[in-house]
Amino acid sequence: MRFGIFGGPSRTEGNTDSDAYNEFIEMVMEAEDAGFFGVYLVEHHFTGRGQLSASLNLLSHLAARTKTIRLGAAVVVVPWHNPLMLAEQAGMIDVLSKGRLDLGLGRGYRDYEFKGFGIDIDSAQARFEEAVTVLRRAWQDTERFSFDGQFWHFDDVQVDPRPVQTPHPPLWIGAGSPESIGRAAREGFKLYLDQVGSIDVSIERVGWYREAREAMGAPYSKHDAILTRSLRMARSEADREGLVERQMDALRVLAESTAPPSQGGRNLFYSPPEARRETVEGASIIGTPDECIDRLKRLEAGGVEQVAFIGLTPDDLRFFTKEILPAFK
Repeated sequence: MRFGIFGGPSRTEGNTDSDAYNEFIEMVMEAEDAGFFGVYLVEHHFTGRGQLSASLNLLSHLAARTKTIRLGAAVVVVPWHNPLMLAEQAGMIDVLSKGRLDLGLGRGYRDYEFKGFGIDIDSAQARFEEAVTVLRRAWQDTERFSFDGQFWHFDDVQVDPRPVQTPHPPLWIGAGSPESIGRAAREGFKLYLDQVGSIDVSIERVGWYREAREAMGAPYSKHDAILTRSLRMARSEADREGLVERQMDALRVLAESTAPPSQGGRNLFYSPPEARRETVEGASIIGTPDECIDRLKRLEAGGVEQVAFIGLTPDDLRFFTKEILPAFK
């Protein structure tokens, strides 16, 4: 099993954006030295909480500051981006990093972000599908091409620079149901799995993806799926309940910040409030080092080979590297 970082810098009380970004960059470099395999950045807008918005810019900077760690978007919300410009920006990161880009693509789900950009959220899926078509053509066509779609029209274009990875950087997508996971496998996407599915559910989902790949005669690699997990490590048994409460509160904030007003802050994806403790206990890597190791070993035995941790701090990274990582080397 190998480990990564998921999310990105976020301003906290008493810190500036500059503080948050510099601390995160230093932590990524330290994680690379510790043997972490990748860093996967989100894209969010208009939160007022300092969440990362320009993920590709930060990946470009990290390409210059690192040597081996994979550089991932998780995800670029493609309905908000010109697909040709996205193809160029991704190609540039892949060139600068010598072929280390993992490009996650998504359709988006927060109403207020679409409203802020003046885009109808009901068009998100159609915009996503059209943009992916343009991206694949931009990288795979060796000649100039034109495209006439519902949302985008391009005449006599060609994209530079071309990615180091051929025909393009690995494309990733988030999915959870049997249908969406099967579609991801058939369409050649690698798989991101969410932070709230239980250990057993996450193992089952990786199995669905592997079976879908094998059913179509395509090779499956243990590095084709990444599971995101909250990491809450207790320094002592007495710390554990406080960590559970903190993770429950984190899920509450996510639910409230991602649900439209009509839902009253009840985004059930992050579990209804009455089930939040059960979700934390069932999904998070939480507890003493021995308990965290046991949870990760259960995932590993079930075929989950890559875990990217959410909300990691430099102190967490050092504690994990000292107390937990040796069990997986």
